[in-house]
Amino acid sequence: MKIVTIEQMRKLERRSEEAGVSTDALMENAGLATATAARRHLEQAIGRRFTGQPVLVLAGPGNNGADGLVAARHLHKWFARPLVYLVRPARDADPKLDSVRALGVPIVDSANDVGQAGLRRALATTQMVVDALLGISKVRPIEGVMKAVLAELASVKAQRPALFILALDIPSGLNADTGQADPACVAADVTITLGYPKVGLFMPPGSDLRGLLETADIGAPPGLDTDVRLDLMTPEWAKDLLPKRPQSAHKGTFGRALVVAGSRNYIGAAHLAAGGAIRVGTGLVTLALPESLRASASARAAEPTYLPLAESAPGVPAAEAGPLILDNLSQYDALLVGCGLGQASFTRLMVERVLFSQGGAKPTIVDADGLNILAMTTGFWRRFPAKAILTPHPGEMARLLGRPGPPTPQERIAVATQSAASWNKVVVLKGAYTVVAYPDGRAMLSPFANPGLASAGTGDVLAGAIAGLLSQGLSLEDAAALGVYLHGAAGELVRGELGDMGMIASDLLPALPKAIKALRSS
Repeated sequence: MKIVTIEQMRKLERRSEEAGVSTDALMENAGLATATAARRHLEQAIGRRFTGQPVLVLAGPGNNGADGLVAARHLHKWFARPLVYLVRPARDADPKLDSVRALGVPIVDSANDVGQAGLRRALATTQMVVDALLGISKVRPIEGVMKAVLAELASVKAQRPALFILALDIPSGLNADTGQADPACVAADVTITLGYPKVGLFMPPGSDLRGLLETADIGAPPGLDTDVRLDLMTPEWAKDLLPKRPQSAHKGTFGRALVVAGSRNYIGAAHLAAGGAIRVGTGLVTLALPESLRASASARAAEPTYLPLAESAPGVPAAEAGPLILDNLSQYDALLVGCGLGQASFTRLMVERVLFSQGGAKPTIVDADGLNILAMTTGFWRRFPAKAILTPHPGEMARLLGRPGPPTPQERIAVATQSAASWNKVVVLKGAYTVVAYPDGRAMLSPFANPGLASAGTGDVLAGAIAGLLSQGLSLEDAAALGVYLHGAAGELVRGELGDMGMIASDLLPALPKAIKALRSS
C-alpha cells in the first residue's frame, strides 16, 4: 500500500479526474467510507445498533468539510441522528450542504452560535464526533472560531474520555507531510485516511494523535501511483513473501545461516540472534563465537551448531578468527555479523577481514558492533562491496553518516533512502515505524510502533530473523522487509499477552512462529 505526501495525493487526484473519476465522485466515496466506518465504530463502542444515536459532524471549509457532509447524509439515511456544525463562511451554491438540509438534518452555523451554546449542547449528548474541519491542505496556525471549536472539543473529551472522535483523512491541524501539529489539534480515536495513508501519520506527534489508522478506498483508478516510492507493509504483502514449506523438505531445504556474534560482555546477543534465525524457519544455524563462551551458549541454546573462534582474551574474538570464518563461509547461504561482538581492536580486525575480504560472494547482514566497526572506516561502502543489509538504530545511523546526532523522526525516511542509494546497500533504520530502504530509491515502512520493543536485545532477534529469511532464499530486499514485519507482528502478540512494560527480547522468540502461523492462516 502506497504512502503519500500532500503533493503526491493532489497529483493522484488530478490523475483520477483525467482518467474519468471526478473529484465529486471521490468526495462521495470518501463520505460513504467515513459514514461506514463511523457506523461500525459507534456500534462497537456502544455495544448495539446505532439506530437513533446522535453523531456530531464538525464540517469545515474545503473538500474535507464536504466529505463530512456526505457522511452526515448517509448516517441520516441509516437512521442515526447526525447534527452538522458548520465552521466555514456561507456560500451561495453549496450542493452538499443543500442535500443534507433537504433531508432535515439539523445544521448549526458557528457564525450564529452565540457563545458556542449550540456546540456545547451537541457535545453534551453525542456519542461520536466526526472531525471534518481541516484536511491535508497546507497547515496554517489555527485561529478564531476554528480554534475555539477544537478547544471545546478537547475540553469535553478530557471530561468524557468515552466520547469517540473519528478524524476524516487526518486530525484537524496535523501536517500530513511532517506529522507536526497545531496546538489546537485534538487526538482522534480513529483516523479514516482517504485513498492512501499520509506520511505524516507515521511521524510523531502525528502518529500519536491519529489513533487507530484505517485506509478507505475512495475509488481512484488503479495504476496511477506507480511513481510513489514509499509503501506500507501489509499482512497481504507479508503473507505472499513467506517462504514455502514443502512436505518433502529436509533441513537443507530451508538454508543455512552463519551468525558471528557474542563476546564476554554480550553472550545473550549471540543466543538471541541465533534464536531469531531458527524461529523463522532456517534449517541450520551455526553460531560463531569465542571458544570460551561455547559451553555457556550451548547450555542456553541447544539448536545451533557452533564454530569456536580463536580469542585475543577470554571471551573476545581474535583477528585470526577472520580467516576461519571465511574458510567456512561457502557452506552457508547467509552471514550475520555484529550482534554483541564488542569493539576491541582485535575484534575490529576480525570484522574488517570478514567484511572487506568476501567481496560479493555471500548475502550479509551487518548489525550492532559490526556497524560501529564499519563506521570507523571512512567510505566503508567502497571497501565493503558485498550484497548486504545494514540494520542501524538511529544512534548507529548517525555514526555511519558521521553526523553529530541521530536523524529526527521527520528525516528518517529521507536519510534511509539516500543512504541506501549512496552505499548501494539495503538499509533498515530501526525504531517506531522502521524504514526499510533499497538502493533503487524505494522504501517500505513498518506498520508497527511498540514501546515494548525498546529494550536490549530486540534488535539482535530482528537481525537473526532477517538472516534466517535470507538463508531461505529471499532477496535482500524481501528478507529485510519481511523480517521487520514478522518482528513487529511478534511484538504485537507479546504486547497483547503481557503488555508493553516488562517485555524482553527473548519473549519474541516463541512469538515469531506464532506470528508466521497467524499470517499463513489469515
